[in-house]
This record gives sequence, C-alpha cells and structure tokens, in this order.
Amino acid sequence: MTRIYVGPTSLYSLGQIGELSLLDAFDGDVVIPEPAIEEVRVEPTATNLEEYLEGDVETAVDGDRVEQARSLLGEKDIGAAVTVLAGVLAHRDRDDRSAVAVVSEDRTVRRMAQGLGAEITSSFGVVVRAAIEDKYLSSRQAKRIVRRIDQHGMHLTGELRERAVGEVAE
Repeated sequence: MTRIYVGPTSLYSLGQIGELSLLDAFDGDVVIPEPAIEEVRVEPTATNLEEYLEGDVETAVDGDRVEQARSLLGEKDIGAAVTVLAGVLAHRDRDDRSAVAVVSEDRTVRRMAQGLGAEITSSFGVVVRAAIEDKYLSSRQAKRIVRRIDQHGMHLTGELRERAVGEVAE
C-alpha cells in the first residue's frame, strides 16, 4: 500500500488556492503528519486544511523515526517536514519504490526522500496527476490551477511552467 506524505510547503501551496482535495488523485493513503499541520497557520490554508482533514487522512508518525530523520539531517533544520522523512524511513521498501511517496517543494526534503527510496513530487505534480487520473479535471482547469499556484508564491521558471502545463495537456 502506497503512503503519500505531504509536507508543509505543499500544504501551503495547495491550501492557499483551495485545492487540497487534488491529493485524493493518488492511489494510496495520504498522510499529513501532525507537526506539519501545526506549522500551517496562514489563512486561507489553515481553514482549507482543517476542512480537508475531516476526510480520511492519517496524521500519525513513528516518534522513533523522527529522531532517526533528525540524525540523518545533521545540522539542517527543516522544521516539521522532518516528520515527512520519518514517514519515509518507516515505510520505505527497497524492492518497491512506490511504497512511499513525498509531496514537497522543499529541496532538502525532496533530495533526502528520494535518496531514501521514496517517489517524490511537488504541488505541480499533484495537479498533473489529478488531470491525468481524474476525468473530471480538464487540462484547461489544471492549467488554471498551475497558474494560481504560481501566483500564490510557489513560483516556477518559465521553462518549468511550460513543462507543467504541457504535461497537463498531454
């Protein structure tokens, strides 16, 4: 069973535009660690996240793995996102890279998660996946969502924006 750990940066970018439900396009269990939830204090993200959590979303992470993740990070402080890496440590499977996935914009989290054997994506990847997997989200709607995320602070370079929009259109 795939577990999809969502970090605070992606919660912010999807929550700011009211699109957290796009996480449901993944085939697996969405996990939003409690410390990541607590780190989200900006509106409208906090309200949108509160509403999203009323669904079937796990929030628990093994505390022993949090300490192991902190140890692996050394001096780097990534805040509550360390719980995302703890989830990767708890559920990774060397024989099945799809056993655990991470949704984050944070480069340190993404690199570490990938090195530990997790699949990684970003908010933009969530939109692309939703457009591909969900027949009710048209490429036009997905392009609008990508632009809205971009306008709310998670900026893409022109090349990456075109790539994200292009992938949605395919």
